[in-house]
Amino acid sequence: MEQKRQKFSEIKAGLDDAESLIRKMDLEARSLQPNVKAVLLAKLREYKSDLNNLKSEHKRLASANSNQAARDDLLESGMADAMSVSANQRGRLMMSTERLNESSDRIKESRRTMLETEELGVSILQDLHQQRQSLLHANDTLHGVDDNISKSKKILTNMSRRMSRNKWIISSIIVVHVVAIALILYFKLSK
Repeated sequence: MEQKRQKFSEIKAGLDDAESLIRKMDLEARSLQPNVKAVLLAKLREYKSDLNNLKSEHKRLASANSNQAARDDLLESGMADAMSVSANQRGRLMMSTERLNESSDRIKESRRTMLETEELGVSILQDLHQQRQSLLHANDTLHGVDDNISKSKKILTNMSRRMSRNKWIISSIIVVHVVAIALILYFKLSK
């Protein structure tokens, strides 16, 4: 009887751990990108449903077991021979133990699945972190290119101004030469 109580408390602790893990995974999944988030939340809904089924099964078995224990105590106290438990009661007891073992196996399987999902979430978060780092590096590179383009534009603007100024200077020199030649010719021809 004590062994059953211990098994029930172990199963209850396992169910509580599973519920806590599901809550953590739910919070983690809600912080992911929408396409990954939808898949993980659907999985989590399945896990929650399985967990609720296991809880109700555990509760039903626990209440049946406590009723059975009270009934057994009553029968044992009223019976002279404690060893004369009926085959029917033994059969029910065996079925209850089998159900407890099945529930325990389901909880272990759910826990394993939750751990796999948690590992998947961690892997996805690591991938997202790497992609973020790549984007930040690309952004820094683009800023550097933008700065270089700005410098090149300033240099080209300065070169264009110098070319215009040089054209005006050369044009002025040509005009001065033409005027000087015209004056020289005028004075030479007028003598």
